[in-house]
Amino acid sequence: MDVMRLLSFSSSCSGPSFGLLSADGLGVIDLGRRLPNIRDLGDLIAQEDVSQAMSFAAEPADHLVADITYERLLPWPKKIFCIGVNYGGRSAEYADKTDASYPSVFVRFPDSFTGHERPLIRPPESPQLDYEGEIVVVIGKAGRRIPMEKAREHIAGLSLGNEGTIRDWVRHAKFNVTQGKNWESTGSFGPHLVPIDEIDDFETLRLTTHVNGVERQNDTPATMKYPIEYQIHYLSTFTTLRPGDVIFSGTPTGAGARFDPPVWLEPGDVVEVSVPELGTLRNTIADEFPDGPNLSPPDPR
Repeated sequence: MDVMRLLSFSSSCSGPSFGLLSADGLGVIDLGRRLPNIRDLGDLIAQEDVSQAMSFAAEPADHLVADITYERLLPWPKKIFCIGVNYGGRSAEYADKTDASYPSVFVRFPDSFTGHERPLIRPPESPQLDYEGEIVVVIGKAGRRIPMEKAREHIAGLSLGNEGTIRDWVRHAKFNVTQGKNWESTGSFGPHLVPIDEIDDFETLRLTTHVNGVERQNDTPATMKYPIEYQIHYLSTFTTLRPGDVIFSGTPTGAGARFDPPVWLEPGDVVEVSVPELGTLRNTIADEFPDGPNLSPPDPR
């Protein structure tokens, strides 16, 4: 493997940390040990110096990947933006065919996401847990009113996301999806951050989502109505984008809600979101226990 892949993880011997995947993909170089003044991967990005991780790329791995637990890629991002109805064909999935002049934008909370190889939690209040495979953008340089032609300069790297949704709860009120998008651990984010210097044109990235090995979504950003560069430009018009902010850039057609009848995720299902250049984000599905899922740790910031 010749692509740098950063990750957040925990291990039984060292607790939460962040690291660099070894060249053979089997080990993790623990950057938390080597950069003691940097709290986590989000902090590394905030210092706008992701490249310093490469200086440790040739060192021996401290952990086997088989022995770690993947955590949410960024422990506590400050802003998580999600772009809706963006890929080709998505607007045709809705009864309201309004061709908006601006992107659909909503926000999610950090603890609505979990990490790679962790279960997505179906709550007892609804069986309508659905998947949405996405390419995720992590901001690496602050900016306001960023021109499209400068957008890549503000990206730390790309990752993958499953923007899991409780479908009936997004329809509790008109023009309001917040409730259905923020159930704890219904989505996932990871497994790795691939630096922007390792990524060619966004339009060549092939995003697929498989459920139990069956392909459900397959598209490229070439069909996006609002390209990633425009998303950065648009969002930075009304708010300053800062290092560690996150953009879920949209999902292709093929979510479970669009089947007739709809096909919801059930315990035991396996969802895999893949882009060859970024890897595969894999999650199983589990029901929430009566006393609740394992709660995310408190935000230390």
